[in-house]
Amino acid sequence: MQFDITPYDGEPFGGAKLALYLGTSLAVILRDATPGLIFADHWDLPGGGREGNETPLTCALRECREELGLEVPEQSVQWGRKFYEGDIAKWFFVAQMPQREMGNIEFGNEGQEWKLMREQTFLNHNKAVPAFQARLAVWIAERDATI
Repeated sequence: MQFDITPYDGEPFGGAKLALYLGTSLAVILRDATPGLIFADHWDLPGGGREGNETPLTCALRECREELGLEVPEQSVQWGRKFYEGDIAKWFFVAQMPQREMGNIEFGNEGQEWKLMREQTFLNHNKAVPAFQARLAVWIAERDATI
């Protein structure tokens, strides 16, 4: 069920992230510990930079496929918003799939490891990427306001 996705208006954007719930937990990726890498050794969500003329959702789903090997159907995406980092637009989506999909994960070559993490653990983790903690909190507030 799609909850609420802001339509893409064609504005240039830098990239997109996907908070992917498998069951009730988030699929998270521990970023590489490379010196100089922004948020090195922090828990991250699948996603990354835009390639070519792809839409924000296409970008997020491609990055998830590259990083976790999962084909996330568009109809699994429940929520999406545009956020700004300075004057650069970045998109954030939320998708829900059954927990059994974790058996289909084929971890890519970016990051140290992946795991499932409860949303509260991610929100409170001192080594999670802060911008994505904040964006996930926006989703949770909107989701919980409808319950």
